[in-house]
Amino acid sequence: MIAILKYNAGNTTSVKNAVERLGYNCMVTDDHEIIQKADKVIFPGVGEASTAMAYLKERKLDTLIKSLKQPVLGICLGLQLLCKYSKENDTICIGVFDAEVKRFPNYLIVPHMGWNVMEVRENGLLKGISEVDDFYFVHSYYAEVSDNTTAICNYGLPFSAVMQKNNFYATQFHPEKSAGVGERILKNFLEL
Repeated sequence: MIAILKYNAGNTTSVKNAVERLGYNCMVTDDHEIIQKADKVIFPGVGEASTAMAYLKERKLDTLIKSLKQPVLGICLGLQLLCKYSKENDTICIGVFDAEVKRFPNYLIVPHMGWNVMEVRENGLLKGISEVDDFYFVHSYYAEVSDNTTAICNYGLPFSAVMQKNNFYATQFHPEKSAGVGERILKNFLEL
């Protein structure tokens, strides 16, 4: 069973539908016991960092997420909240990835929205993905490039498009909205 984290951040329905299309059972939940017993955990999100972290802390999900041993996939805001800090409303985040989340500079059109390619460093999540594959991004904040970065996108400056540390994986783009290549990313994660 795949647990999709419920924490009042949008996009859980489209992630659930994408996982079910791949033939997996999943549940949107904030129940600690279900999350701990899940085969895989997906941490999606569309929203604002401080509000999302307040919800996670109130329900002690921040501590639970960091303690998980099964594969975990953060998506968009999920990636950002797995970092140590976000400049979006001065937010201390979960701290799995040793990276800061910053706002794109004002000289760029924000949010960064649309299809982009990535510079890919091979790992299990990116199996079968090439540097000509396009992914769908929509975000105003980005995680800086760090030791945990496994794919880099460039939008006026380089940023982390994919991150990985131990059992934690994350994408800044939305695989559930990235057509066939996004489905490949989800399938790679679900087969880890």
